[in-house]
Amino acid sequence: MADVVWAESALSELDTVADYIALRDERAARELVRRVVDHVGQLAEHRASGPVLVGFEDLRYRQIIELPCRVIYRHDGDWVHVVHVVRVERLLDWERLTPRDE
Repeated sequence: MADVVWAESALSELDTVADYIALRDERAARELVRRVVDHVGQLAEHRASGPVLVGFEDLRYRQIIELPCRVIYRHDGDWVHVVHVVRVERLLDWERLTPRDE
């Protein structure tokens, strides 16, 4: 079983989506967060369950969809790193997925 680690920015992005939904329906916002967290939690046992992101195959980036969110993650051995959360209708911020020069 892998350990799931959320990037601070991914949690912030999920909060932003939930805050927007909460403007109209707080219960729906809470339910969304619960569904996303539950779905991401399943990655501990099924880390390769989401499809590979095209163009990032060598970096092991994958995605899961929990409408209206797309969750981008990377698995590395015994770790699953959640790196990005975005509404499905928005374009991905590819710079967040580009490796930094060391």
